[in-house]
Amino acid sequence: MSVNSKWYFGQFGGRFVPETLYFPLEELEQVYFKFYKTKKFLSELNYYYTTYVGRPTPLYYAKNLSEYCGFKIYLKREDLCHTGAHKINNTIGQALLAKIIGKKRVIAETGAGQHGVATATVCALFNLRCVVYMGEEDVHRQQINVYRMKLLGAEVVPVKTGSKTLKDAINECLRDWVTNVKNTFYIIGSVVGPHPYPLIVRNFQSIIGWETKRQILKLEKRLPDYLVSCVGGGSNAIGLFHPFFNEKNVKMIGVEAAGKGLNTNLHSATLHKGKIGILHGMKTFVLVDKDGQVQPTYSISAGLDYPAVGPEHSFYKSISRAEYVSASDDTALLGFEILSKLEGILPALEPAHAIGYVVKNKKRFHKNNIVVICLSGRGDKDIDIVRRHL
Repeated sequence: MSVNSKWYFGQFGGRFVPETLYFPLEELEQVYFKFYKTKKFLSELNYYYTTYVGRPTPLYYAKNLSEYCGFKIYLKREDLCHTGAHKINNTIGQALLAKIIGKKRVIAETGAGQHGVATATVCALFNLRCVVYMGEEDVHRQQINVYRMKLLGAEVVPVKTGSKTLKDAINECLRDWVTNVKNTFYIIGSVVGPHPYPLIVRNFQSIIGWETKRQILKLEKRLPDYLVSCVGGGSNAIGLFHPFFNEKNVKMIGVEAAGKGLNTNLHSATLHKGKIGILHGMKTFVLVDKDGQVQPTYSISAGLDYPAVGPEHSFYKSISRAEYVSASDDTALLGFEILSKLEGILPALEPAHAIGYVVKNKKRFHKNNIVVICLSGRGDKDIDIVRRHL
């Protein structure tokens, strides 16, 4: 393919797909850029954000956690969105695009199940047929979300190939899309995949950061010193980070899943251990073995269990705009337990990685610092997993 700079973040991104998918990707790009800034589209999107999703979400001063750590911590409460996570910010937007294009069948992939639930939710809302692909391993560990999707009218297809997790669910979605391209719209759940998906998902999720910016200026009369967010594919992190990209005094920390340890093969720390390669239609950092094959990944949190990362995160890493660290399963469980007991908030295991990292590394922060953590989802879905491990 010829290199088209508008498809890339630095050297990362692109559109590496079969010829069959060029037409729907071009169609999506044209419709998106034609409509996304129009008064009618924005009015409809904001209507659903306000009356259905429940935006703006609060920026909550976590007083007890702040006293425990020794500096101010605010939580951006995406867990309070309808369906319990930030994912619906994006699925509402993409479902509106599907309506404009006129496609009545929607497919989606899901790991932790939150994107699947959010997609099933908007398909019920807009009367669209919904098929969700989910790795068989994730089906077992996220049974509550599987049942939620079915209650919402979605067909959930367990994927039994490969590692039976998110990577394999995306593979099956792409196969389905190639076969049913004329009548099917693919709602991708993170800032991954071929252009224009990383850009579109980023822009829909950027509402997290734009709200945070307004809220922190009202509360503190200044911007935060640090933004901290978990990173799998990376949609909640980019959603928080992007509106602060040009604010050079605001440091950004993305927290990957270290699983059982970076010296084992049981982790999902792509930006630590990965190499630049091609996966799922994009050029980005990918976890591969010594033979160059995509490496199986592991995390206690299904939503971070992915062997690549959004290309914009790879770009941020390459120019040192964001720092990427990792947190183990034990650190995530620490974050889950501390936030539950100190603030009465049960976090999803994905953002628990970010909370645990901040708690465990509290000495790196100064007493005058303001730290904003993206609480991207609530922990109801993870209660059984936490109970087994604790």
